[in-house]
Amino acid sequence: MKQNETLLNTRHKSDSMDELGEDHVSTSAETPLREDAFEKDDALKIELIQKHFKEIMLILGLDLTDDSLKGTPNRVAKMYVQEIFSGLNPANKPSIRLFENKYKYSEMLVEKDITLYSYCEHHFVPIIGKAHVAYISNGKVIGLSKINRLVEHFSKRPQVQERLTVQIAEALKEALQTEDVAIVIDAAHLCVSSRGVKDTASTTITAHYSGKFTEDQTKNEFLAFIQKK
Repeated sequence: MKQNETLLNTRHKSDSMDELGEDHVSTSAETPLREDAFEKDDALKIELIQKHFKEIMLILGLDLTDDSLKGTPNRVAKMYVQEIFSGLNPANKPSIRLFENKYKYSEMLVEKDITLYSYCEHHFVPIIGKAHVAYISNGKVIGLSKINRLVEHFSKRPQVQERLTVQIAEALKEALQTEDVAIVIDAAHLCVSSRGVKDTASTTITAHYSGKFTEDQTKNEFLAFIQKK
């Protein structure tokens, strides 16, 4: 009887978490990481993920002696650690060098249509879209590619789009030493289009405005720029 109660409690907890996941509940702007997240080096993480993913494939009934499948556990493990979730490790955060704004350019700078690939933390399937970023210099500027690299860094982790938006915005404010930052993300979630409701037409838009971008005139100017073809 006690074993059955434990099983029921476990199922109830699992069902509750599934419901929370569908509602995109997030407890913090920080990615939820354990304190020991980086005690294992990348080589050990790849070894362990490979072992466990192999078990998943076997449970699904796949024949890992097949030439097409036998290398998959290792490929997936390396992809997780070295590529699509490499943004979890703060050591991989791009270094940002500031330059003097010698041109005395005082208007907003907009970097639009930055390609964004991330992964939904509820189902581990892709989020694909565009990020549009703007800032107004307070006397310092950064190389344009660094904006793209910051977007890429925070995208390369299991994510919720709302959190991703805030993380990119806060990183830009810290790097640029200014509050005058805006970001809009427009993305399709494959957890919506490839499963569940299977809506292939919808996208999700999130935004963050701070500093001068909270003023209607500046915000509207930014929005007009990113809507231009």
